[in-house]
Amino acid sequence: QVHVVESGGGLVQPGGSLKLSCAASGDTLDYYVIAWFRQAPGKEREGVSCIALTDGSRYYADSVKGRFTISRDNARNTVDLQMNNLKPEDTATYYCATGSYCLKPRNHYDNWGQGTQVTVSS
Repeated sequence: QVHVVESGGGLVQPGGSLKLSCAASGDTLDYYVIAWFRQAPGKEREGVSCIALTDGSRYYADSVKGRFTISRDNARNTVDLQMNNLKPEDTATYYCATGSYCLKPRNHYDNWGQGTQVTVSS
């Protein structure tokens, strides 16, 4: 059993930055990647970024490339998503989840967190 908790969301102005954190506890042998997804009101949940815990490979959706950075903080045992140059269209609830591979459909991932709200507005 793996328990996942996201944190770090909030309200930020366009062009601003936020850092989200994903803390996973429990049976860490059950997964090999941690992925970030987001869901805006009335839209499907979409993949944002993913990191492979085995070799550190990182993946990003085209919409966030160059603005978001996913990283692993071994000291805090978290996977962080640094979001810079935020845009109103980044407004969504952000979720992290564990899985075996990156770049898989949403149903591949399990152990979802409760989500953290990011609102980009002036």
